Amino acid sequence: MSDLEKKSIDPATIKMIQKAAVDGCETIFDRAEAMKPCPIGAEGSCCKNCAMGPCRVPAPKKKEGPAKKRMGLCGATAETISARNFARMVAAGTAAHSDHARGIAKTFLAAAKGEMPEFKIKDEQKLYQIAMDLDVEIGEKSVQEIAIEVGKKVLEEFGRQDGEVSFIKRAPLKRQEIWRKLGVAPRGIDREVVELMHRTHMGVDQDYQSLLLSAARCSLADGWGGSMISTDLQDVLFGNPVPVLGQINLGVLKKDQINVVVHGHEPLLPEVLVSVVKDPEIQKAALATGAKGINLVGMCCSANELLMRHGIPVAGNFLQQELAIVTGVVDLMAVDVQCEMQSLAQVAKCYHTKLITTSPKAKIEGAMHIEFDERHASEAARKILMEAVGNFKNRKANVEIPDDTTDQVVGFSYETINYLLGGMFRASYLPLNDNIINGRIRGIAGVVGCNNARVTHDDPNLTLIKELIKNDVIVLVTGCAAMTCGKAGLLTPDAARKYAGEGLASVCEAVGIPPVLHMGSCVDNSRILLAATAVVKAGGLGEDISDLPVAGAALEWMSEKAIAIGEYFVASGIYTVFGVTWPTTGSEEVTKLLFEDYENLFKGKWGFEPDPLKAAKSMIDHIDKKRKALGIDKMRERVLFDMAKRREIEAA
Repeated sequence: MSDLEKKSIDPATIKMIQKAAVDGCETIFDRAEAMKPCPIGAEGSCCKNCAMGPCRVPAPKKKEGPAKKRMGLCGATAETISARNFARMVAAGTAAHSDHARGIAKTFLAAAKGEMPEFKIKDEQKLYQIAMDLDVEIGEKSVQEIAIEVGKKVLEEFGRQDGEVSFIKRAPLKRQEIWRKLGVAPRGIDREVVELMHRTHMGVDQDYQSLLLSAARCSLADGWGGSMISTDLQDVLFGNPVPVLGQINLGVLKKDQINVVVHGHEPLLPEVLVSVVKDPEIQKAALATGAKGINLVGMCCSANELLMRHGIPVAGNFLQQELAIVTGVVDLMAVDVQCEMQSLAQVAKCYHTKLITTSPKAKIEGAMHIEFDERHASEAARKILMEAVGNFKNRKANVEIPDDTTDQVVGFSYETINYLLGGMFRASYLPLNDNIINGRIRGIAGVVGCNNARVTHDDPNLTLIKELIKNDVIVLVTGCAAMTCGKAGLLTPDAARKYAGEGLASVCEAVGIPPVLHMGSCVDNSRILLAATAVVKAGGLGEDISDLPVAGAALEWMSEKAIAIGEYFVASGIYTVFGVTWPTTGSEEVTKLLFEDYENLFKGKWGFEPDPLKAAKSMIDHIDKKRKALGIDKMRERVLFDMAKRREIEAA
């Protein structure tokens, strides 16, 4: 492989890395080459939780043999330090998703009260379902009354001091029993984050097993709490996604239009921009500059939100955010929270791009700030768009847009999958279960997460997913991994015959779906949990998520959110494989607990495998093990019954 091919397998990305070098603009790919990770920090053995440190407690070398445990100044062992660092990642990831959810919940309640006329209830059926799950009496109440009560109930989930997070009741009963037996059924969402941070403070919880169980409880407050709340309420406000056609990659940017890139994770501003950009006055102002209009595109998970509800094109995933600006045609990039690189401000200076921060929680030095206030949403959106219009004239000569774009079909919520499998009156996951039982579909994999500049951009996720579908494993994707699949052409029904095994391809062609189903942004991993639960409830594949022939992966993970996501998948009973690096390798005991002993506790466990083909094999082996346990590992011989045989069955 050439040096460029080691950085990315995506042609558009490679072209823009080359252009950035010619333009003298530094990107994350340059910094990754120049700066190597700290080996002790990477294995989770560095503690800086008090002012006596940082204390580095690397794992003893094998040649040293059995030795006295290494300790930090306070006596914290490598096990305690490693478990604390892992737990803090879970707490931070849970906080990120759940703070997102709190903002959506507050907006939802205000919209229900009529205080935010720009946001309305679009999916009444989903509202009713949420209301029933929260024990809200429907009766003769109006939609507004139900919505207000739902809004109040979900906000109570954050500050709850007693009881359990309400949505864990959605999980299979057997799974709930496991959580309660282990004492990890999550209580209030905020309580779990605060308590876990307290436990990891110097001199508090110093038992790695206790720390990791608390981390599991916190992560469940994310997956079955904060993330599930945000996904549900966003669907009610903006509409439950249904299959829609869109385009992806840097080629969606237009030389003759004003390009506005929306980047981040919260869909409130992007939804308003979609509406306001059509305003005749805005369009008139754009045309007056000589541009042919305004081209609104998404980046990262904001892109997923816009794409699956409106078909708005996607410029790219995490490692492409700087490169969109490198094209020289991005007139404005608006960012909110999570996964925005601080370097965007410096890259923007190399060109003419205006970088706008919009959240009071997330500001960047060197960026312009236009705060998004949900109560004056259109006003902020108009101001942002007019800044883009005014900046069009400042474009420089060094413009180059890759011609790479790919069609994709997205928007497969678990409700949509239910409908596609059975129609309006026979909606059910039974056809999926039947095809898993008969062996046409070997199993299900969830592949989620980020990009990571320490590996070849898009390669691990894509190689893994292609290997899975080739072996008849249907794949559910979210976040940046979903965008990888879109760029590679895996998110269209035609991909089934081209890339999938014969059994999976036959099912996909019969239903008219791709072999890889785009389920949304990274906060929408809760959709995968509910899809797995729906499979359990449909029958024939065991009584718990852990009984299913399923596995999960995030081979290019980089954020604390990914650790929180992986932990709640594992705690929900799913074997989950990560790549790149693993944050507890400094402690054999902690790693053993996560990779082996967790299976005895949660019936799910972690795995670590940077090689995507080996990761795929480990997932397929796990799926086959579950098939064997269910007694569906062998194709059943088809027997044609004569009338005598039929009478015997009826008599029995």
